[in-house]
Parts: sequence; C-alpha cells; structure tokens
Amino acid sequence: MPEITASMVRELREKAGAGMMECKKALTAADGNIEAAFDELRKSGLKTAAKKAGRSTSEGRLAASISDDGHSGAMVSIACETDFVAKTPDFEGFLTDLCANVLANTPADVEACLAQDWPHGGSVADALAALIGKLGENILIDGVQAYSAPAGQVAFYVHHDMKKGALVSVETGSDKATAADPLRDLCMHIVVFNPDAIDRDAVDAEIVEREKTIIRENLAGKPEAIQEKIMTGQLEKFFAQRVVTEQPWIKDDKSTVGKALSTALGDGTRLTAFRRFQLGN
Repeated sequence: MPEITASMVRELREKAGAGMMECKKALTAADGNIEAAFDELRKSGLKTAAKKAGRSTSEGRLAASISDDGHSGAMVSIACETDFVAKTPDFEGFLTDLCANVLANTPADVEACLAQDWPHGGSVADALAALIGKLGENILIDGVQAYSAPAGQVAFYVHHDMKKGALVSVETGSDKATAADPLRDLCMHIVVFNPDAIDRDAVDAEIVEREKTIIRENLAGKPEAIQEKIMTGQLEKFFAQRVVTEQPWIKDDKSTVGKALSTALGDGTRLTAFRRFQLGN
C-alpha cells in the first residue's frame, strides 16, 4: 500500500473540502488514489446529508454579486440550523462560491442550481452534501436568482443581519456608478415594504377579485354612482400597497417608487424585475 503523504491529504482537502482525518481515511481506503478517495467522500457526504434532511433550518446567510459593468447580478440564500455554523469559514466560503456560480451559470431555480457543475469537482449538490457532512447540520440552498440587464443595471442590498435582501433589474441609461445609490435605496425599499408585484397586471387576479368583493359588501345600500367612485378609490389604495412602483417611496412618501426612479435616473427608467429574499420565515 502506498504511503499517504501530507501533500496527498492537502490535495484531497482542497478538492473535497473535507476534514484532514476524513481525507486521510478516504485515501487509505482508496489505496492512495485521490479520485477514488474523492468519490468515497462524496458518497459519505450524501449519506450524512440524507440523515440530516428534515431538521429545522431557521438560520443562514444571503450573498450577492454584481458584474463589473453592473449589467448582471445574482443573489443566493443558504439556510442552516444554527447561527454558529452560518459564521464558519466553510459555510461562508461555500456561500461566496455558490453566488459566483449562480452569476456565471444563471440557473432558473434551486433545482437547476443543484444539478449544475461545481468548479471544484462534481455538482453543486455534491458540494452541498460534502458541506453538510463536514459541518454536521442540515443545510439547504433556500433560493437563487440571477438577472441580466444589457440595457440597464442590476443591483442588490443585503440587510445587516444577512438574512434579508433584495435584487433588482432596472432598464436605464445610467451607468453603474450613477445608479448605485438610487438602486440600493430601491432594494432597501423592497426589503422593508415587501411588495407583491412589479405592476398591476402581475397582481394575482383572484386576490384582486376577492378585494373587489369585500369592497362591494361594504358598499351595500349606497347609490350606484357613489359605489363606483368609492370602488375606484379603494382599488387605487389596494394597488398602492402591493405594486412596488406605486408604493410611497421609502425616502419621500409624497412620491412613488416609479417617480423617484425617474427623477434619480431619468425618464424611461423602468423596474423590470425584482426579488426579495428572507431567511427564517
């Protein structure tokens, strides 16, 4: 049997992200074959991950990344069991690498993300299983989002607790530096006010009809002309609460989000997509 050297253990650790003793044990079982030892660690990680599945994951972290020109960006959230694990270098390193992977490969959802190749070998799912095996907690990729805005800018905000954040894509002629502060404020607004939709058409039709029904019931007995006027006014308030561009602007409630964006970044500026992230709900 070949000698298991420190350099072999180090190489496997860099490849698999596992502990020193785990790597040495895997190399011994694989007669010093690093690829075979790596496969063994992956299998072990999957078994450990299966045992941890189902355990509560109320802690975790968000991370985001924006391209140098601001035309693309990504945000990811990873949930775990304890804040202690969320602060470990292994967890933070995986979070950073995952965000870069999502930015580069733009998966449509978590399932697609898990199936994609991992830069250090295997798939994202394999890397996650290895992390679970190493840290001993149930860990989930809670959400992923990537946006591309060739004719605009992508921006993000992550709250100081690292559990809430937002990613936006905006059509604008402004460059990254000009758009940075207004779009960060926009993301903060979305985190605070949690809008449902980007415009009225995107609000769930069933929710709108339910609101109309409630309004009609409260208007019973009033003249039809008055009912129509009140219905219009009540629906305006309803949409102003739920549609992000119609909400009162976080920094000036006498303006709307849509007007504030146009004022800051010029006519034609338009929010094209947004996503709010929150861990621990």
